Amino acid sequence: MSDGERMVAGRYRLVAQLGRGGMGTVWRADDLLLGRPVAVKEVHPRGGLLEAEQRNRTLREAQAVARVTHPSVVGVHDVVEQDGRPWIVMELVDGASLAARIAGEGPLPPREAARMGLAVLDALCAAHAIGVLHRDVKPANVLWERAKDRWVLTDFGIARIDGEATLTEAGAFLGSPEFTAPERLHGEEGGPAADLWSLGALLVAALDGRSLFHRTAVTAVLHAVAFGAITLPERARPLAAVIEPLLQRDPASRPQPTWIRAQLETFVRDGALGATVRAAPGQHGPGQHAPGQRGPEQAASPTAASGAGGRRRGRRAAALVGSAVVVVAAALGGSFAVDAWSGGPSGGAAPGTPTGGPSAPIGSTPLAGAGPLPAGFAVQQDSHGFRLAVPTGWDRQVDAGDGTRVYYVSPAQAGAPEALYKIGIRVQPGVSGTPLAAQVCPDPRGYAEFRSTGPHRTVRDGHPAASCSFTWQGTPGGPPRLSELLLWTDAGTTYTLWASGPTTDPARVGLMLDTASDTFTPAGSPTG
Repeated sequence: MSDGERMVAGRYRLVAQLGRGGMGTVWRADDLLLGRPVAVKEVHPRGGLLEAEQRNRTLREAQAVARVTHPSVVGVHDVVEQDGRPWIVMELVDGASLAARIAGEGPLPPREAARMGLAVLDALCAAHAIGVLHRDVKPANVLWERAKDRWVLTDFGIARIDGEATLTEAGAFLGSPEFTAPERLHGEEGGPAADLWSLGALLVAALDGRSLFHRTAVTAVLHAVAFGAITLPERARPLAAVIEPLLQRDPASRPQPTWIRAQLETFVRDGALGATVRAAPGQHGPGQHAPGQRGPEQAASPTAASGAGGRRRGRRAAALVGSAVVVVAAALGGSFAVDAWSGGPSGGAAPGTPTGGPSAPIGSTPLAGAGPLPAGFAVQQDSHGFRLAVPTGWDRQVDAGDGTRVYYVSPAQAGAPEALYKIGIRVQPGVSGTPLAAQVCPDPRGYAEFRSTGPHRTVRDGHPAASCSFTWQGTPGGPPRLSELLLWTDAGTTYTLWASGPTTDPARVGLMLDTASDTFTPAGSPTG
């Protein structure tokens, strides 16, 4: 063996790099024992986990994925360990990805797209049957082996085993946003139905040559997936009766694999689905909503009618998209320019000694114009004079610095280094001559693994405002954290409101900030 050659486990000689991504590098290699070419994936270390824990999770998950055996799944031959991390030895597919084929030859003909969809569906079903979710179905992860005219699904690198933590660090969002189900963007783990949404998006890309949710900015992509109107392009219309049910935002409204398979097989055979094809009621799971009908999620979406003047509706959509954006940005290693705002984690210096037990609610009646309070929230009359709604039973704290920051924190959990969820408010004199956008985001030097999106200019109750979302590692021993901040001025006073929690729960963080903002009344204002 020459000095330039690399060997893995004394058996696999790395020949050439085939690809590289956030989760690992894939190499073409020679299996010297069996005399065959293979693909070897070098798993990259990830932050947020102890080295031993990360290694064990990766090995456990890779071994589970190796049990997924199907002609439409790239086979896993071996899982070995070298240099303190796992290497996954896989079948070498001599072909190109769907993404590369589209780039070189254009969109697939409808029958070929249906045949490809069948192969991916069967691969997903084989994985789901043993409790493995793929979570990253996209054109780059579907390979076409020209010699065998075979479509296969590859790269279970961010797969999840039902009931277990993933191989990635706790709290990270992973996946390709344009092909990710909306429930995952809202912070839910997602089940098999999330992979089926991705299959629907994949079929559109195969037929049209581009993603249905492609936009020029990540924020626009996430808004399109979570809330945007879904209108299929003309070239996707031949399979519309299959795609539209797959792209239902309510997971329970998506069809079962048996129904999907039957329709795709019909199309491959006949070249058409027929004018009356619809997923029968009862085949969508508990919700039983036929395609085109509104499910519970759609009725409650930001595009649906709402009361209370729609104030919470608009903030809610922005909060959910903002939360998802910053989590995705952190996972993708993105960084955004921010301006300094003095303060520590959770939007300020470390909280000081609690000022007493849980704050007593003064009632659960919402303030005028704010709309009904979410379950478990009640309005608090703070001793600093302002009012806002926070979850009942939370502790009130004041920071140990200048006393301008007030926190409401969730009850302490045994062994936790800090409160899991926090709502904070800071009231201070306005800073003349300084744009709000330059004040809202914190100084990144005070946070480990800081990633931010913002600042963004916005409006609150007719007053100029700015918002910012960011993630950071959090207290040592705790989970990665997400914070959402909103800053505005009113009558010469600057208000900074923020909510924070684990990155795995952006929907709850957004709800906390929404509710606090919608119900906040400054000191001296009428109680409504």
